[in-house]
Amino acid sequence: MQLHGRQFTRREIEARVGRIEQLGGIRRMQHAEGNEAGASVIAVRTGAGLAYEVTPDKGLDISLASFAGSSLTWQSANGDAHPSYYDDQGIGWLRTAAGGLFMSCGLIHVGSPSTVDGTTYSLHGRAHHTPATQVAAESLWEGDELELRIRGVVEETSIFGGHLRLRREIRSRLGENAIWIHDIVENAGFQACPHMMLYHFNFGYPLMTEDTQLRFPGASVMAREAETPVDGYDRWDAPTAGYQERVYYHELSKNPDGRAEVVLHQPRFPLAAGMTAPVSVKLNWDTASLPRLVQWKMPGAGVHALGIEPSNCGVEGMDAERRRGTLRMLEPGESVHYDLKLSVGSD
Repeated sequence: MQLHGRQFTRREIEARVGRIEQLGGIRRMQHAEGNEAGASVIAVRTGAGLAYEVTPDKGLDISLASFAGSSLTWQSANGDAHPSYYDDQGIGWLRTAAGGLFMSCGLIHVGSPSTVDGTTYSLHGRAHHTPATQVAAESLWEGDELELRIRGVVEETSIFGGHLRLRREIRSRLGENAIWIHDIVENAGFQACPHMMLYHFNFGYPLMTEDTQLRFPGASVMAREAETPVDGYDRWDAPTAGYQERVYYHELSKNPDGRAEVVLHQPRFPLAAGMTAPVSVKLNWDTASLPRLVQWKMPGAGVHALGIEPSNCGVEGMDAERRRGTLRMLEPGESVHYDLKLSVGSD
């Protein structure tokens, strides 16, 4: 493995430690107070600067994430609220959404509250507030590389309704500043089921400042609302009280490898001991299953977040998606794979 500027074999690195977790690894913990009490956390450290917290009780999503001790993400004032506080009516999702590195929106519905065939769907669906089952967290040597793996299952079910099953695997490697996310969503029911999926990545201060450079893969960009100006979508602003959110749709360019990438470059990212360094965060994904990119620009005071959201749908809700003829349906037994990678590098 490559660690601390040199190459080690497994036995060479094991000879230098009593327990590999002194360098990096996985720890399971639990919140103890407030609306977070009882919610579990799987903390991961790669030993190379990247650290993050997986939340098994919140869709097996990733909440806090940092590099070299400084935050990469925007965290909601809600914290990692226990899913028992979830309000599934209207926009109640906003009361317990954690922010963090990413929130899963879906599995059946994404976007604004919507009513279809007499069934009402609330904001962004249930996935982010559904506890995972069959959760496994392990450090596993493969030759001279230590793999850090977290797996689990998240299901959205209803009697006489849909039954979608998400199998998620989150992987990192000791000595590398990267996270691989591999999801499989299967229709475990016996009737066709709508499947809307959006990965709501949330980046914040100090990664996001007025100096941060944003690079998008799209050939063109348009605002969700006609009155919203497109100018400025690729710039970040100082916190502004009363800022009204802006949502943009990016048309993705065709790449030979079938993948797209967003790059956030912070030329003065804070490191330890008061130093700074240029740091780039890259989000890369397979466009075969996530052909759309939604951008949420919200540099407000307190809600100071950039949302980068690969998806298979827009965010106006299921009724709008169906009327456009773009609603993804999964047939009984059909499954779809999602692959995303987030990497952090100091230039």
